[in-house]
Amino acid sequence: MDKKSKMQAEKHLTGTLVLSVFTAVLGFFQYGYSLGVINAPQKVIEAHYGRVLGIVPLHRHATNTSGENGTVPSTEPWGGTEGTLAPPDDPGEDPATSPHILTMYWSLSVSVFAVGGMVSSFTVGWIGDRLGRVKAMLVVNVLSIAGNLLMGLAKFGPSHMLIIAGRAVTGLYCGLSSGLVPMYVSEVSPTALRGALGTLHQLAIVTGILISQVLGLDFLLGNDEMWPLLLGLSGVAALLQFFLLLLCPESPRYLYIKLGKVEEAKKSLKRLRGNCDPMKEIAEMEKEKQEAASEKKVSIRQLFTSSKYRQAVIVALMVQISQQFSGINAIFYYSTNIFERAGVDQPVYATIGVGVVNTVFTVISVFLVEKAGRRSLFLAGLMGMLISAVAMTVGLVLLSQFAWMSYVSMVAIFLFVIFFEVGPGPIPWFIVAELFSQGPRPAAIAIAGFCNWACNFIVGMCFQYIADLCGPYVFVIFAALLLVFFVFAYFKVPETKGKSFEEIAAVFRRKKLRAKAMTELAELRGSTEA
Repeated sequence: MDKKSKMQAEKHLTGTLVLSVFTAVLGFFQYGYSLGVINAPQKVIEAHYGRVLGIVPLHRHATNTSGENGTVPSTEPWGGTEGTLAPPDDPGEDPATSPHILTMYWSLSVSVFAVGGMVSSFTVGWIGDRLGRVKAMLVVNVLSIAGNLLMGLAKFGPSHMLIIAGRAVTGLYCGLSSGLVPMYVSEVSPTALRGALGTLHQLAIVTGILISQVLGLDFLLGNDEMWPLLLGLSGVAALLQFFLLLLCPESPRYLYIKLGKVEEAKKSLKRLRGNCDPMKEIAEMEKEKQEAASEKKVSIRQLFTSSKYRQAVIVALMVQISQQFSGINAIFYYSTNIFERAGVDQPVYATIGVGVVNTVFTVISVFLVEKAGRRSLFLAGLMGMLISAVAMTVGLVLLSQFAWMSYVSMVAIFLFVIFFEVGPGPIPWFIVAELFSQGPRPAAIAIAGFCNWACNFIVGMCFQYIADLCGPYVFVIFAALLLVFFVFAYFKVPETKGKSFEEIAAVFRRKKLRAKAMTELAELRGSTEA
């Protein structure tokens, strides 16, 4: 077989491979939907909380990161103006504290999702190895279905508690899914397609966010009657994933390396690759298995203490931090306000337009990642975001002096989103699985997932306070962080395109030896000078 036909065989997409990857990334679709869905009906749900608890928001102006800024008509029997609920005639209520209590319940409703993700992400390695990749995804889907049912039935009980509980359980599911899905996809994908198929994680997320934004419009599901259905709708995706997983083959790497089931691994490979000869991949797995057998089982603690994994762990954590601390959430926070000041009549639709651009360029990155490589796209994305953040700062600072600066800010928003989806958005989700071999991979994905969720939680809890303190200069902070991330990536992040796990490990070994040699040379020069 010549080189060209060999590459065509390696890149051959079978129906089973497409089904397996599509089914797996439905977990990330649910993750994206859960991230975006809570924002659109914020005022409606807060008003409902006020009625259930006997607490009413007084002239509350809620921040809405999804861009839905419609008002909430009062449905109270005592009446009230649109967007503001008049307090009932209750002398025992302290109206001064009502908004604070409501803020507490709403903050819990939003942030408990990330808390659930942080808690469950640590168990990804254990459940993935204990049950297998497919069975683990099947089992954790029960959490998604249960969480969505709690939210969908919120009007039939104490809605604030049911939503908080539902978001927590859904967060537990997403924490597990965000580790299991990249693990499974990286293990079933041929080396030549591993990057392109890995990019589908981010595509599923942005698609989920976009659909939640559209469905959250007040004339669709983001209204007082339909918001429980809106919150619980991703349960449909969970049910679909549950039944499709029954048709998906188990990871051949898991079967061969972890369980030693050679024939089952071959059958799985034949289902995934079609007519391709599985022996090349079997030989690669055998080599990886022998290396894994020569070392003890790798725990999370050993990943940090062993010098063998230290460089890869640092890279894995930094790419997660760069994704969450890049400022993408800030862009969505400011987008509606900027569109309003630019004279856009319906800024909510402009914000949805940002979501569309988000999705389109994620699709483009699927084709770019195998041509340009992970490292170059990651660097290009960070630098583009850095320049866009500077432009955003200039536009926001000078907005009061020059009206046309609003258009500079609008262009910067779209460019920021485009560059995010080129590299820092999709690449962290699958590069961690590429950096580690079968032995340490589950533990590495667990700590990377925890880091991502923890950063998500920090951004969600702290950004509002930082934005209030810094105003438009908040993007200076993100520009500085992006510069740090760019410098780190330039010197530390290796190219993983088309490389086997052993080849990637060899890159880190060479870097380690080079660093050691340079240290010894510096010490030698110092002693010579002395």
